[in-house]
Amino acid sequence: MPEIWLARAVFVLFFAASSYHLHPFNWSSGESALLGGILGVLLVGFEMRLQRAGAYRVIGAGIGFTAGILAALMASHLLSMTSLDKHSLSYIQVVLLIFFAYLGAVTGAAKGKLLSPAARADVLSAETQAARGRKILDTSVIIDGRISDVCETGFVEGTLVIPQFVLRELQAVADSSDSLKRNRGRRGLDILQRMRKMGSIDVQIVEDDFPKTRGVDLKLIELAKSTGGKIITNDFNLNKVAQVQGVAVLNINDLANALKPVVLPGETMRVFILKEGKEHNQGIAYLDDGTMVVVDNARKMISKTIDIAVTSVLQTTAGRMIFGRYDDRARSEPVPQSS
Repeated sequence: MPEIWLARAVFVLFFAASSYHLHPFNWSSGESALLGGILGVLLVGFEMRLQRAGAYRVIGAGIGFTAGILAALMASHLLSMTSLDKHSLSYIQVVLLIFFAYLGAVTGAAKGKLLSPAARADVLSAETQAARGRKILDTSVIIDGRISDVCETGFVEGTLVIPQFVLRELQAVADSSDSLKRNRGRRGLDILQRMRKMGSIDVQIVEDDFPKTRGVDLKLIELAKSTGGKIITNDFNLNKVAQVQGVAVLNINDLANALKPVVLPGETMRVFILKEGKEHNQGIAYLDDGTMVVVDNARKMISKTIDIAVTSVLQTTAGRMIFGRYDDRARSEPVPQSS
């Protein structure tokens, strides 16, 4: 745009002419004009740089520059109370003024983009995502131990939060006079220690407590509400209460059921008949994940591995059951279980 360049040229000539007329530092007319021209060119360059900068960067630079000037004035005022000689004090004050003004302007320009609504939304979104990534463990899921195996696979992301009141409950179980409870509590402490040594996950012990709330389960719900985290548990009652109160829950049992292999009626599968069933001529087998398989016509096949045809699959709140039938007229002989 020719008009802008014409205005810039006039601006530089104005600076050169002013310096030529005023003779700063008692310089000659030529030196003064050269100094004015150089200053004019530098200011024009600075103006062009501002034209390319974003509005929020310019605002940030202005705020930072102002803050730098104020900081320099405060430092200069404190230095004026010292015994420094006048020339040294003037030099230090000028240096501080330039340094703080420059530092404030550069820092403000660099951080100015954070003033934009989009940047603020990104920051809030990141904080929200971080909060949602927090997973709060209850006592039962720590003792259960499967959460440790899941963490080792790398499927769990975010921060695992262990409240102090959960640790106290776990310690109380470990100190119980009942040998079974004591062993369960110590197992939970060992699993927790194992998880803290994993480098792939972040385990945090938090001091948050809710003295007015009774019961560990209700405290977990209050902590999840206040932090926006999710509760990891295998406690059926805690799961239901948390869902009623609108708190997200990750149930280890639900995860285990979801990962069980899909079996459809009509498919064949190989199972080891462990014992006889309740009904006549039934055999009972178990899959590796603990799923019970009820096999008709397999009572005589106890302690043997056989091929069966799946007849139906029953999904209950307690788990899944598979029903099948063994055809003793099949030509293939049963395969003995390897020892």
